[in-house]
Amino acid sequence: MKTILCYGDSNTWGYNAVSGGRFAYEIRWTTRVAEFLGKDYRIIDEGLCGRTTSFDDPLTYGLNGVSMLEPIIKSHSPLDLLVVMLGTNDCKGYFGATARNIMEGLRRLVLQARFLDVKKILIITPINIDPRIYGTEEGHVMGKECSEKSMLLNDYYKRLAAELNLYHLDANESASVNTVDFMHFDEQSQERFARVLCEKIKTIV
Repeated sequence: MKTILCYGDSNTWGYNAVSGGRFAYEIRWTTRVAEFLGKDYRIIDEGLCGRTTSFDDPLTYGLNGVSMLEPIIKSHSPLDLLVVMLGTNDCKGYFGATARNIMEGLRRLVLQARFLDVKKILIITPINIDPRIYGTEEGHVMGKECSEKSMLLNDYYKRLAAELNLYHLDANESASVNTVDFMHFDEQSQERFARVLCEKIKTIV
């Protein structure tokens, strides 16, 4: 059985902006990936709302992706593949990070995973934050320029993947944001994204 760890934020956790809660287990893309790949694969969903690549959130404890990575990897090791989809929360205004800074945060996380003997890593560019977020309550949380930063991430992530010999996928090719907060997957994207990710995983593992 192949063990795949999906390490991400609220879009991996399964946040449902319509209800303000969590998509049902059977709807989430992590569950769908497990179903599509079948019994020869073990899919571990490690999503946490608010998680960053490597930034300490001054308002909430435990969201630094690098700081939490080692115990999580060790608890599930050995891994055949680490799937990382982070960067959206790094776009929050109070971090003051540029898109380039966010890429460097992801670099720290990837290098830490390699130090922990993870051989294969797939980084996923998170879905773009739609500019319409600025008219929502979530826009006040994320702050100015969060949308613009998110739209620059894919080019940086592709560059990082080429430099460090990582696998790469862009969530924007198969997923769409909801029309409530304009930054989380809508329900229809769960299956679409899962199918694309499954095909990518099959080429890696």
